[in-house]
Amino acid sequence: MTISVHPTAQSGFGTGTNELYDRVRPSYPSESLSYIRQIPKGTAPLNIVEIGAGTGIFTRGLLNHPEWATSIGALRAVEPSDGMRDFWTKAVKDDRATIVNGTFDNTGVEDGWADLIIVAEAFHWCLDHGKALAEFARILKNDGAVVMIWNLEDREAADWVAQFYERRKVHEKGTPQFRPDLLRQAFSTPEYTSLFHPLEETKLPYRALATEQIITERALSWSYISVLPPDEKAKLAEDIKVILERGDGKVWINKEEGTYEYPHTSLIVVSRKQ
Repeated sequence: MTISVHPTAQSGFGTGTNELYDRVRPSYPSESLSYIRQIPKGTAPLNIVEIGAGTGIFTRGLLNHPEWATSIGALRAVEPSDGMRDFWTKAVKDDRATIVNGTFDNTGVEDGWADLIIVAEAFHWCLDHGKALAEFARILKNDGAVVMIWNLEDREAADWVAQFYERRKVHEKGTPQFRPDLLRQAFSTPEYTSLFHPLEETKLPYRALATEQIITERALSWSYISVLPPDEKAKLAEDIKVILERGDGKVWINKEEGTYEYPHTSLIVVSRKQ
């Protein structure tokens, strides 16, 4: 099987990067998982395909969520990164869940198997939207749906969040990132409209917990940051420290412990098969 993966994802999410990634990336709010539970039209137990499953942050959240606990018959995770699959295998301990090597357009799942496809924080890495959409439609049941979810920083809620974003953005250099306009373009093409109903979008605000260490390490976990030379990483960490110490718009949770709010929005996008 030929696996097509963006070069930055291959290097930035390679072996040795995944422990940090899993430790500092945010989990998914319980409210978002509750919302997603209402999307499948099929009856439990449900067949779930999670594409771009990474280290299993979303997988574990779903399997352990009380509203999903008795709803999942089988969860098939698909992930092209060897390092992430290895971490997922060690981290996810549930007989209902398995993981295989694959991509958005080559999942290895049989026709019409899935009640629900979930893509968490990953679709911006898709290299060919048309092929991916055709694959989604192929493996979904007739009443199935695709759910995509992103945990997005709310840069309007606090100035320090916007400054943090702007500082690390200089290193992106064309690396795929979530872009709402590109997402909507992909979901307005004939390839999309011939297979799926119009897009449904929901935004759920939430506040994650932050410390200086969490924010700095999270920055270092981004794929395009993890591949930088050590001196550039050190300079980035220094600049982040300045931003956080200035703390424009910071809302403390516990000042003595150094914890404060990290504003986010969960964007949930649903595509139902025609």
